[in-house]
Amino acid sequence: MAWIYLVIAALFETAWTYAVKYLKFSDFKYLTFTNFYSVEGLEIMAPLAAYIVFGIANVYFFSLALKHVSTATAFAVWTAVTLVFLKISEIVFLQQSISWTEAFFMLMIMAGIIGLKYNTVG
Repeated sequence: MAWIYLVIAALFETAWTYAVKYLKFSDFKYLTFTNFYSVEGLEIMAPLAAYIVFGIANVYFFSLALKHVSTATAFAVWTAVTLVFLKISEIVFLQQSISWTEAFFMLMIMAGIIGLKYNTVG
């Protein structure tokens, strides 16, 4: 179950990363009481809300995984899976391309994750 928690934490970390990407603190000066509940206010507040929710969920699931997997292994797997999820989301949602070398090294990352999973007790 700890490995599932790591994958869930990586999903939340990926979402958190995009929340950080779209969060613009400079836009908060345009937020007023009259536009707070409008679409304009939602566009300003949504990345902040996502940042908070996804950040807390990420830490929660990562902490659950740490109870059963060694810290170094959990951190390595969490980081690697997050990198893979980020690249997949760039390809799917942002229409970016992937080169053969990127694909090869992503496969190496996945091989390392599989190796860590089957070499770890617990």
